[in-house]
Amino acid sequence: AKPRPQIVAPIILSSQSTKMYKRIRQQFHLLSRTRVGYRQRLDSIRPFTSSSPDLDPWKIAIVGSGPSGCYTAKYLNSTLESPQIDVLDRLPTPYGLVRSGVAPDHPEVKNVENDFDNLFEGKDDGQNLNFYGNVKVGTDISLKELREIYDVVVLAYGCESDKPFDFINNSKLEGILSAREFVSWYNGHVDYEWVGPLVEKALKRSSDGSQQVVVIGHGNVALDCARILAKTREELDPTDIASRALNIIDEGNDNADFKREVSVIGRRGHVQGAFTIKELRELTRLDDANFVVRADELDMGRTEASEQEIKNARPRKRMDKLLTDAAASTLENDSQKKAEVHLRFLLNPVGFESEDGSSLSHVTCERTRLVGDAGSQSAEGTGEMETIKAQLALVSIGYKGVAIPGTEEWYDDKRGVLTNTNGLIEGSKENLGGLYVSGWLKRGPSGIIGTNIADAKDTVASILQAVKSSSVDPKKGSKSVYETLKDKGLNPVDWVAYRRIDAEERNPIRKRSELQPREKITSLEEQLKVAFSN
Repeated sequence: AKPRPQIVAPIILSSQSTKMYKRIRQQFHLLSRTRVGYRQRLDSIRPFTSSSPDLDPWKIAIVGSGPSGCYTAKYLNSTLESPQIDVLDRLPTPYGLVRSGVAPDHPEVKNVENDFDNLFEGKDDGQNLNFYGNVKVGTDISLKELREIYDVVVLAYGCESDKPFDFINNSKLEGILSAREFVSWYNGHVDYEWVGPLVEKALKRSSDGSQQVVVIGHGNVALDCARILAKTREELDPTDIASRALNIIDEGNDNADFKREVSVIGRRGHVQGAFTIKELRELTRLDDANFVVRADELDMGRTEASEQEIKNARPRKRMDKLLTDAAASTLENDSQKKAEVHLRFLLNPVGFESEDGSSLSHVTCERTRLVGDAGSQSAEGTGEMETIKAQLALVSIGYKGVAIPGTEEWYDDKRGVLTNTNGLIEGSKENLGGLYVSGWLKRGPSGIIGTNIADAKDTVASILQAVKSSSVDPKKGSKSVYETLKDKGLNPVDWVAYRRIDAEERNPIRKRSELQPREKITSLEEQLKVAFSN
């Protein structure tokens, strides 16, 4: 095929091109209101490809198949004319945190998978979109090799690590995990089988049948962990929580003396919590668990600045009322319930303690007070200490992106992101395609799944601006990534192979109940065996 000639403005638009240009505007209307100068960037975009069969399609690789990768693929596919888009993932299964991060009792959030399925199935103009799982970029194929094959490479593999919490003394004790590790385990992620024995051992450590868990952090992930630990088997059975986790979490629950206390602690007040009211409400509606809030901690957090924050934000006002009502009803809690979730405020964890020298027994916290102006209050230590009993601690202070081989020069270790300008890392150079980033790896771990829509559109706009003025190097695209991987003796999992895994997980024989959506395959070896079976 012939290389595309470079197209330069001005361009006379045909009626078909005019429709395409309008579609671009429609796709990006959200960002035009949310990013300074974005409208000017959008105005520079014009149709830039030809429908001539003599010209190569644009070849684009997206590394990562989570929400940011899928949304990037969606908007590239809807704005470029017949692009060839390959989405690569290191796992045999797509969708990233939708599959392994969203709480199993939030199926309405996981429904976005149906939209992504349609994208790969070709029902959403995705006929030129491929999925290749079980491909480790940086190991199986280098980033440089990808850039030699593709015109554009977008890195969208998210955050695969945690913000360090070694500032808390004795953080290496047995029984201490990050919330990300715990969530990945109960969601059936193939890399986290090792978490099960540690959780089981920790929960069995108490001699009197009671269990104490401390969750550090005041975000939605922290509340997810607490809620899953406080729910009954009957509540979790209809979800897609992995049975390997459910069996351990529920173990001992039928004993008469069983009691589980989960304390969720954070160094600031309730007004500054990063959780949403939806997650808070869920803690008030658990079948066999009390929700405990201390009125004195709410009062301590109602500084003049906090009152101003409540006044300025309606969601804060609603959360303040919900927590105030919960504190007032604490005395009415049912003592026969087998679990309690304590939402604690103004406590800063300063040390993990051990009675036997190796495993966690307590978490030591310092009481804090709020200082500063509304919107920028910080927690200041008071010197008053409190010790909370715990056999298991889950630290939920944030995820962190990592650098894969080939990205080190752009990696910001402090923020855990790749340095970029509106998604652009480095433009095309010599025989290398342009390098871009999308999602958490671009902006940091913030927002909900839908936040990735605007973020992806921003990156796509940067790609479109670069693509419209570029010509294709004939060296790129001479061999597909699939052929390259096969030549290396590797076996990528394509969409058809993934669908075998999907079908097996939905097999009624595997499921523990009729209402369970799927029983995830939690072994990489088994996933690959199913994927390549005929």
